[in-house]
Amino acid sequence: MSKSKLDAFWMPYTANRQFKANPRMIAAADGAYYITEDGRRIFDGLSGLWTTGAGHNRPEIRDAVAAQLSTLDYSPAFQFGHPLAFELAERVAELAPESLDRVFFTNSGSDCTDTATKIARAYWRQVGQPSKTKIIGRVKGYHGASWGAISFGGIPVNKKLWGQGVDSDHMNHTMIPGNEFTRGLPQSGAELANELEDIITLHDASNVAAVIVEPIAGSAGVIVPPAGYLKRMREICDKHDVLLIFDEVITAFGRIGDWFAATAFDVVPDMLNVAKQITNGAIPLGAVIVKGKIHDAFMDAGGVEYNIELPHGYTYSSHPVACAAAMASLDILEKDGLIDRVKQLSPIFESKVHELKGAAHVTDIRNYGFAAGITLEPYPGEPMRRPMEAALTCWEQGFYVRYGGDTLQLGLPFVTTEAEMDSVINAIGDALTN
Repeated sequence: MSKSKLDAFWMPYTANRQFKANPRMIAAADGAYYITEDGRRIFDGLSGLWTTGAGHNRPEIRDAVAAQLSTLDYSPAFQFGHPLAFELAERVAELAPESLDRVFFTNSGSDCTDTATKIARAYWRQVGQPSKTKIIGRVKGYHGASWGAISFGGIPVNKKLWGQGVDSDHMNHTMIPGNEFTRGLPQSGAELANELEDIITLHDASNVAAVIVEPIAGSAGVIVPPAGYLKRMREICDKHDVLLIFDEVITAFGRIGDWFAATAFDVVPDMLNVAKQITNGAIPLGAVIVKGKIHDAFMDAGGVEYNIELPHGYTYSSHPVACAAAMASLDILEKDGLIDRVKQLSPIFESKVHELKGAAHVTDIRNYGFAAGITLEPYPGEPMRRPMEAALTCWEQGFYVRYGGDTLQLGLPFVTTEAEMDSVINAIGDALTN
């Protein structure tokens, strides 16, 4: 493709000048592999963007999408419905932790952030506490790219470039000295959750609507919570009458060897955001799963029956084709036993990724399920350069590894073999020595 044909597309989250000087074009995909324009097979070490755990181009999803397009290609979600949306909502609610039994469909993880936090603020108004408006996020947290998402997330570059967004505050992250190279959950650091109580006290609980956190912070480099940390956060929220929102856009539907991180860590939030793996990346779809008591507060305050209880939604909420893809994706996870497979193979992946301890420039490794973050020693004044160089070297060797900040990130497809684990780990090790 000529350079002139590259100019029109302003690419998202991309070093556009670098890419267009040396494009990396993906032409096809098959299972756990991408295929480039020149026919090279590239192992997909991030499952797309944490999206495609069941492997690419699943015929079950293709056929479901084709059948839906041939039957009902689009249906408005405002004041009308289609059966598949209700079937999918019921299925998601049945899979979700107990008491999370109402499902509001969105288009993406970013939309989920805006939806959940809007619901949180509106909920307190519905129950007579309108001053509860502040949202508390966490440093290094990533919740998407909307105004709300960048406000509640704690990514410094967003604050630098966009400035002030929606009113919020942030507690610190859980990467602390002494927990380097921990396998799975760190056993120290649960007390870090106590900072949440300090922040709530600072603003007064009467002004705080909700806390939003990723159980495992994926985009920041797979930051795994210390044992007991999320339980302590739940206790503090209950004590101060603050809603707890889990952003499980990356962790839900199998990534960590369970349907949800909330299930794996035995902590039930008040709302839970999902996207990505719900359709295996085939069609954009997200959902906010909400406790019934929150939903019921809107119904109880709704006034006359024809009133719209929550004036919020999206043109493509519960898109019928996306719903068809989601149903097929969930079928695959269940039929192929992929979540159990992740759980069974996670200890093997853990051992293999920690073989990189001692490799050149590696200062920390974190992992849980089929997710791992590898922190690299920076060049002076250039924290992003070494991960970028290593990831591009891996690409040339046939492996897609994500780089972000000072980390390399792995989010293996759930269908990954032990031999493929060895190959990608060896490729990273080789890239770091070159």
